[in-house]
Amino acid sequence: MKKTQTKAQGKLPTEVPPEEITPASDESGEFTVPGGATGELTREINRNLILERIRELQPISRVDLARASGLQPSTVSSIVEQLLGEGWIRESALVRRARGRHPTLLSLSDEMVIFTADVRSSHATVALVDLHGRFLEWRNAPLGKDPAQGAAKIAEVMALFREQHSTKRFEGVGISMPGRIDPSDNRLLMAPNLPWLGYDLQGDLSKRLDMNVEIDNAANACLLSELWFGQIRGARNAVLITVSEGIGGAILSEGRIVTGSQGMAGEFGHICLDLEGLQCGCGQRGCWETVASSRALVRYHREFDPGSDKLTPTEIVSRALDGNQAALSALSRQIENIARGLHLLSAIVSPDLILFAGDVAAYWSLCAPVFAKEIISSVMAGEAPEIRCLGDGQMERLRGAAAVVLRRHSGYYQSSHHRSVY
Repeated sequence: MKKTQTKAQGKLPTEVPPEEITPASDESGEFTVPGGATGELTREINRNLILERIRELQPISRVDLARASGLQPSTVSSIVEQLLGEGWIRESALVRRARGRHPTLLSLSDEMVIFTADVRSSHATVALVDLHGRFLEWRNAPLGKDPAQGAAKIAEVMALFREQHSTKRFEGVGISMPGRIDPSDNRLLMAPNLPWLGYDLQGDLSKRLDMNVEIDNAANACLLSELWFGQIRGARNAVLITVSEGIGGAILSEGRIVTGSQGMAGEFGHICLDLEGLQCGCGQRGCWETVASSRALVRYHREFDPGSDKLTPTEIVSRALDGNQAALSALSRQIENIARGLHLLSAIVSPDLILFAGDVAAYWSLCAPVFAKEIISSVMAGEAPEIRCLGDGQMERLRGAAAVVLRRHSGYYQSSHHRSVY
């Protein structure tokens, strides 16, 4: 059954990690919202808080859940029954204790799943992900320039997955896109490498699948995946950089994902490094991605070995790792140009942590020392940020697309949204 989608869904300006959600109970045990909000809003925030605590601490008993949330046991019990009825959580085996009652443990359901798609310039990877971030299905779908045909291909694969897993409960669809999404209408606002600007992909897929659809930028989705399913829950200030056809970015500032006006924050790939440089797909000259992306790597290889066939980035990296001098020279130039941008990141954002994802994973052993040297030299005071590589980023983007859907039902969404309102 298709659910009613509120105006706020999918238009989150910031994110709040679980540790910032601090309940303030009144005598009834319900969460007190600044500004005196009560009733349906209060119940929704309490519900989201309970779901978030279960996700974070599972498996957990009702008693321990009450302690962890700060809510009254009666409130917790009521919300738990609601979440059980909706299929979000499940009860597991009894805990054996020497004395007293044997409580059941609560955890996220294995039966609820989410459709996700990571859209790239030539294809989309479509997957079926459960609430734990596990992949049940995975398939590539070729795409062309026509967004309607692309939407049809994505929906076709998702419909097949739904048929193959007919016993599951399907919560929604999450899409990761290689560009910036306008939060006012969830349409692609800027994507130099994907000609789908302004197309209502959300509306198209929603009609085809009769489900709610959420869309976000690939870098934001990747960072959200690490916050939701990954290992950086304690991080307060971080930057994520994706290196592929272009350079993407996402910002975590004081525990919140920052998207900025019209969702455009984090477009580090379009910071100008050379006013006389090559023209970028965004229309400007000398952008960081014109000299640091995988497309730049291909261009460098043709310069160092003009008589060779045009190779893919993967083929160039493979040759470089085998010792081919032209490939090594091309790769070294790209790495140096990626490093040039780190000075800007350090000065502008001052992160504690810089995460990389994408094509750099294939040659991270070559990148790491160059990046570390650059970031150490760029720090004006204090310690240099830690640098990590997440891998090629595809699994993170797909999990992040699932998290984009999940955040509608957790404190990540509600607490930051209501803090901005009240």
